[in-house]
Amino acid sequence: MALRFGVLTAKGVWSFNMIALGYMYKKVARRPDWLETDHVQDIYSVSSCISEDFDDWINYWKHNGYWFFDSPDIIRGIAAEEGIRLNEMKLFFYRGYEKQWDDQNLEWIAYEPEPSFGLDVQEPAKLHVEGYDVVSYSCQTSAECSPLSCNHMAREIEVNPHCLFATFAMARKTVEANTFKDSEPGPLRIVEVCSVADT
Repeated sequence: MALRFGVLTAKGVWSFNMIALGYMYKKVARRPDWLETDHVQDIYSVSSCISEDFDDWINYWKHNGYWFFDSPDIIRGIAAEEGIRLNEMKLFFYRGYEKQWDDQNLEWIAYEPEPSFGLDVQEPAKLHVEGYDVVSYSCQTSAECSPLSCNHMAREIEVNPHCLFATFAMARKTVEANTFKDSEPGPLRIVEVCSVADT
């Protein structure tokens, strides 16, 4: 499911779609000492480089075409079978901007889910938007790196206490300025990071 949003610009209202990508439980890490950005408290990045995903989940082959999970219950089922404790982890829901940034040709291009995995994301009744991450997808499968945290770029770019952009407009403007060109190989995707109550 895609939700349509609008941003007021000098040329009028620019509208765009955000696509429901799915869920992930993560072990949220405090800001590591090497990320010298005092106002960052913890890392809510989509990538698992610092705040790890709940497990090496790909091998279960229960993820959807965007390489997340359609519902929290699917993850809870895996955790129950594998003896994974989720009570100390945080549940996130992700929505992605409908296009990805081609850092070679400097343009936004479309991307699609992997059809063989299916897609039936059950959106949460309540969520809280925590911010926006920029994530590399050079293999066009699962999330790879989040340059704001993985490449220390939060030292140079304004971020919130969770090491995310505060607004979509800030994320898009920074991407289009090609600020991430020397960080991770693209394409790059803007992902809205939402926390969800674990019920």
